[in-house]
Amino acid sequence: MRLSENFWVNYMVGFGIGTLLCHTLLDKPGDEITVKKSVAAAGNWIRQVPVKKRLTEAGNWICHNLFYELESNNPVPSTTATSHQNAVQRTPPPVLPVDDEELIMETREVSPTQFLTKIESFSLFFEYGIDKYETREFEAGDYKWRLVIYPYGKGKGNHHVSVYLALAETNSLPVDWEFNAIFTIFLYNQISDKYMCFRVKQERRFNETKSEWGFTKFIHRKSLRDKSSGYLVDDTLVLGAEVFVLKTQRQRVVERVTILEPPTYKHTHDWKITKFSKLKDVWASEEFPLRGYNWKMKLYPKGDFSSKDLTVRIGLVCVSADTFAAHQKIRAEFIMRLKGKPDAETHEFGNYSHWFTSSDTTSRTSAISLVGKDFLAGECCIVQVEISVQVIV
Repeated sequence: MRLSENFWVNYMVGFGIGTLLCHTLLDKPGDEITVKKSVAAAGNWIRQVPVKKRLTEAGNWICHNLFYELESNNPVPSTTATSHQNAVQRTPPPVLPVDDEELIMETREVSPTQFLTKIESFSLFFEYGIDKYETREFEAGDYKWRLVIYPYGKGKGNHHVSVYLALAETNSLPVDWEFNAIFTIFLYNQISDKYMCFRVKQERRFNETKSEWGFTKFIHRKSLRDKSSGYLVDDTLVLGAEVFVLKTQRQRVVERVTILEPPTYKHTHDWKITKFSKLKDVWASEEFPLRGYNWKMKLYPKGDFSSKDLTVRIGLVCVSADTFAAHQKIRAEFIMRLKGKPDAETHEFGNYSHWFTSSDTTSRTSAISLVGKDFLAGECCIVQVEISVQVIV
């Protein structure tokens, strides 16, 4: 009976993994259970992974771990100063961020100059179920920042600790703010007394949409717990950060224009005036709100009831425009009406539109002559405005 290629691949891979597990684990008390679980996991892997990929991955894994195990148990002695200097120090490499195209990793002795956090009893994050920790704020480049740490990793199925740099305060920034920055996140090795630096190769753009950048797979939790790595000593983790904000030579001008949908109903406001015949100079109504801005009406009489040239003009004032910045403006369309007796004619001042700005807060209607017109109801009349705010800039 001729055995298939798949059978021999499964046999070789299973035998190699099983032998390695027994060799490396059974010399420690209570590890038989671990070996059984590991062999069972290897069996599942054999059934799921294609043949060629299985051979390559298993071969690399077995050779790497056997080499490390033999080297750890039988270190090469350095008998002379020359051999000691030329000897290569081999330690199990930590599983660090895998997106090498996006970052530069290097070590340095100088501590971070802008921010450093020392987290004691780091493992209690897991015990208490704390999946996110935000550090205190620090300043860099005229902005406030903080580190955001995800002990369980950000995202499902992530076996790494995730670390991000985030803007701590954005409410005080101008509308449509945006800038670029280069940053480095530090991981302190408490054995070598050096810092592992993770620096992005290219600047990152921070804005309203994206105010947080970092590394989803900063360090594998297994590597972090490895005492020989030096990153978690006495359950203490030390992280740091440096941020360099790229300054632009010119201030970009950004304009936001909001065109409002036509209202489903008419916005009107009435202003009742008493003792109309006694009016002199300019009369102003109380303020009233509309679309988040304050408005009022003004009445401009010219002449008096004994004269032959009595005319009236009405003005609409955007009170809020007094505090507008130079670039702010509002466009509104409005109709003014003057009402008196129920059976008298309503004087309509036509349809007007106006851009209200800080330097032009008032729009006046054309004048209407009231000579010989009996429309007052006991010296009283009503000034009505119908407004439609159309554009806000």
